[in-house]
Amino acid sequence: MNLHRFTLRLLTLVAATCAAVGHAEINVGVIISATGPAASLGIPEKNTVALLPTTIGNQKVNYIVLDDASDTTAATKNIRKLITENKVDVIVGSTITPNSLAMIDVAAEAETPMISLAAAARIVEPMDAKRYWVFKTPQNDAQMATAIVQHMTDRSIKTVAYIGFADAYGEGWWNEFSKIAEARKIQIVANERFNRTDTSVTGQVLKILAAKPDAVLIGGSGTPAALPQKSLKEKGYKGLMYQTHGVANADFLRVCGKDCEGTFLPAGPVLVAAQLPDSNPVKKSAQEYVNKYEAAHGKGSVSTFGAHAWDAGRLLENAIPVALKKASPGSKEFRKSLRDALEATRNLSVAHGVFNMSAQDHLGFDQRARVMVKIEGGAWKLVQ
Repeated sequence: MNLHRFTLRLLTLVAATCAAVGHAEINVGVIISATGPAASLGIPEKNTVALLPTTIGNQKVNYIVLDDASDTTAATKNIRKLITENKVDVIVGSTITPNSLAMIDVAAEAETPMISLAAAARIVEPMDAKRYWVFKTPQNDAQMATAIVQHMTDRSIKTVAYIGFADAYGEGWWNEFSKIAEARKIQIVANERFNRTDTSVTGQVLKILAAKPDAVLIGGSGTPAALPQKSLKEKGYKGLMYQTHGVANADFLRVCGKDCEGTFLPAGPVLVAAQLPDSNPVKKSAQEYVNKYEAAHGKGSVSTFGAHAWDAGRLLENAIPVALKKASPGSKEFRKSLRDALEATRNLSVAHGVFNMSAQDHLGFDQRARVMVKIEGGAWKLVQ
């Protein structure tokens, strides 16, 4: 009888323990540039996190959001805090390339999967022991640079000037664009840099004007990318203007104003979701995000940057139930299982494209993840 009673108690204890483990909460650490020069990118990302599901696979999900103020040191400090103090199962962020690159070492050391919201291919390439833990949602610079060069070639552009951020974003774009442009016989006649916090680029612009390029590409993101364009227009430049997908938000349109009329840029299809043909495989998923974001923040408020956070959320929605079958949240085993599930993502339609990850490709986007857009009448217009 005593043995029977002991067995019942033991079974009850085991059941209670299993139930407790089964209902462990999932902690998602989010690092976003909600203030500083990249705030126009980070704010819509922060707004989007509030729209993500708080229950996945019958498990409660907590989003712990920290602002890195567009600062690399703060980003590194934040990821250490989230991992050591908050015991997060996964990191989402940061908004910009320099911060994301600075966070990779910490994520890999802690064996915690990280989904970056920044664009540079260097965040996930070349694959190595550190990047094994890192994924990202924005399109690679190379994908977007190829679209720009093709557009230039179609318009018989022979010479182009480049002016980009004096950081990893600007350098990444220079590396990709110059390589592809050279291969397509487009001559680059100027290569200038400026800081995100600069208030004047007169010296750089005068050098560009002296080179008389057919077109200018600005390798910047957010509202700071408007500065060279406004300066070029002020000084009478009449050639074609190109920006990167780093400017695809309403704040950029507001700050740049009439000086950006006629500008071309590559962008994720979510930027012009309503203009996509019904046959586009991304239209439905992109429109879903647009509808949810605008319902919360007003018509015309959506940006491609918020959609990067949305796509990170979609990746987690898809991967977490798979990981839960193998381990419980809060454990090293769960983090590894979540990493494996992210890498196994296949045919997942999101706001920016269709994810098909692999061991060597931790972005997983193809040409369906980009369209060419023109700024016309202060709005984004799909270039057919």
